Amino acid sequence: MPIAHLTPDLEMHYLIDDFTDAWRKAETILLLHGNAESSAVWFGWVPHLARHYRVVRADMRGYGASSVMPRDFPWSLDRIVDDYVQLLQMLNVDRFHLVGAKLGGTVARRFAARYPERVSTLTVAGTPPPQRKGIAATRPALVKEYEAEGGVAHWANRTMAGRLGSRFAPEGAQWWINLMGQTAASTMTGVSTHVSPTDISADLPRITCPTLVITTEGSALGSVEATRAWQQMIPNSRLLVLPGNSYHVAASDADRCAQETFDFISRADATPA
Repeated sequence: MPIAHLTPDLEMHYLIDDFTDAWRKAETILLLHGNAESSAVWFGWVPHLARHYRVVRADMRGYGASSVMPRDFPWSLDRIVDDYVQLLQMLNVDRFHLVGAKLGGTVARRFAARYPERVSTLTVAGTPPPQRKGIAATRPALVKEYEAEGGVAHWANRTMAGRLGSRFAPEGAQWWINLMGQTAASTMTGVSTHVSPTDISADLPRITCPTLVITTEGSALGSVEATRAWQQMIPNSRLLVLPGNSYHVAASDADRCAQETFDFISRADATPA
């Protein structure tokens, strides 16, 4: 199991999927998972991407097989970005394509704004709006739910219908509940309190790379019109709207999202700089 010893408090678990031709130097795609997830959730994407790109997927600090964070850890969006920067430096990756889903899309937008010279393209699928108004008021109840016995699994079960939509197979939804329920309550409390409410509106105009935003017609994260409003704040971006009512479109429509992302990245690679 590959582990990167990045800081005294972080051992980051990561995977590299690379089925490219051995005689070619492949470009890298970094995949950033969402809240209460891990690198395992990209299983539907890897077959579409890894034949032509070197795919790096890591467990964010506090998630999956990476180090669990204590309840009082000083979380910030920039701290998470810095972790991924250190991982890429360790892997000798200077420039790459960036993909994020859910909270990973928030991290990815901040990453692309801070490091425009490193991000070749950006894809965000089913990600929250840049400013989540009123979210702070919901935090105390969520923290109480997380910290109850079985709380993270209870939260995942309670919210799964909106996350994956009405068409998703029940056995698939149970797989997601089981996976998300393994996340430490201390991580969920810290991220929900200090990271999820972060306003990244000012980051959007600073994203200079070609950007693809993917959502669904009935996403609970925002209407198509609301999503288009913030997408258009990113200068070189376009919006793809898929049918359905899930807000985690990267999971509910993994094959379609992965293929659209592959096509988008391939077109960007073929365009002269």
